[in-house]
Amino acid sequence: MKHKKKILIDAISLLSPHTGIARYTYEVSKALQKSTKDFYNLYFDYGLHSNELISIHNYTTKSNILSSIKQIIISNHILKKFIRQTLQLIAKYTSPTYDLYWQPNFIPNPYIKAKKTITTVHDFSFYLQPNWHPKERIEYFNQYFWKQTTKSDHIITGSDFSKQEIIKYLKYPDKKISVIYHGINHDTYKLYPDFTLLETKNRYKLHDKFILCVGSLEPRKNLINLIKAYSKLPMEIKETYQLLLVGFRGWENKNIKDILEQEKNHIRYIGYVSDKELAHIYNMASLFVYPSLYEGFGLPPLEAMACGCAVIASDTSSIPEICQDNALYIDPLSITDILDKLIYALTNPHIVKRLKTKGLKHAKKFSWDKSAQEHLKIFDKVIDNENRYST
Repeated sequence: MKHKKKILIDAISLLSPHTGIARYTYEVSKALQKSTKDFYNLYFDYGLHSNELISIHNYTTKSNILSSIKQIIISNHILKKFIRQTLQLIAKYTSPTYDLYWQPNFIPNPYIKAKKTITTVHDFSFYLQPNWHPKERIEYFNQYFWKQTTKSDHIITGSDFSKQEIIKYLKYPDKKISVIYHGINHDTYKLYPDFTLLETKNRYKLHDKFILCVGSLEPRKNLINLIKAYSKLPMEIKETYQLLLVGFRGWENKNIKDILEQEKNHIRYIGYVSDKELAHIYNMASLFVYPSLYEGFGLPPLEAMACGCAVIASDTSSIPEICQDNALYIDPLSITDILDKLIYALTNPHIVKRLKTKGLKHAKKFSWDKSAQEHLKIFDKVIDNENRYST
């Protein structure tokens, strides 16, 4: 067998583990480690390069230190910009040469030395709706995304919807873009026996019946319209079904907080929960609602389906492509439509039952192992590693 080829994976997102990109990076990398060890050596870029994959579930001491540093950096706009530039310069003068550099987070570091570069582009919200993002992020994307990402040898994205946006906005060749769907961790997101759910139910003092929404409190997730629609439900429905919000506080959420205060008897926000707790909450929810305005993929509806929860989701961007006919769709911009669909589902139990059955079957099509194998095929193709399967 020839000398193993070296792949560098940007893993800086793992230092702030509770994001969609961090989960994508970790789950694909973890699965790749199992299937590439005989052919590739994998390295991870945290600013410094390491062959250790930091878990987003259980931090080591080293990982805690790195995470603490990252939290200090991201809280300071000037410091964040300085550190980013410093890390790029360090890479310029210290990076060894890799056979492949995979950037799972939009913008490849121009100073990483690699024979080939693959970049994952998740969506174009930073371009289409810059008001959904912090100013610093938009400045960074405007400065680097357009000129650096187009230099990639190949681009991966999570949906056909996003592929068409890449072709339209980035003017990148169709034949050099691959659509690879994300996966679900079926060891966590699954059906649980009722008795295993009691600890989580008691810890968060959950009602027997509730409507669930998962997403950070930020403009893109459109919680404001869901909350407004819920507030208009007949009182007897609100008394029966509490609205439960799970996710990070995000930013630009003052309007949401104001309404939450007005509806505090019927709406609860419990913040971030662990993956296992979230899976338990999906299992207990009467209905899952995903009113997001824009997604390049959108994982929570699939996680809910895998846990046997009926899904109501937006009819926008990639969401219908991913959920297909296994969800009840809403116009996320119409409070009236959201209200009508909530009433329809909550007063027609046979609809909810049908969605649960269809969703469980649909969710089985998505796995991180499958996603990783599709990534590996692209890596092989771009590296042109004709001996990958030789013995």
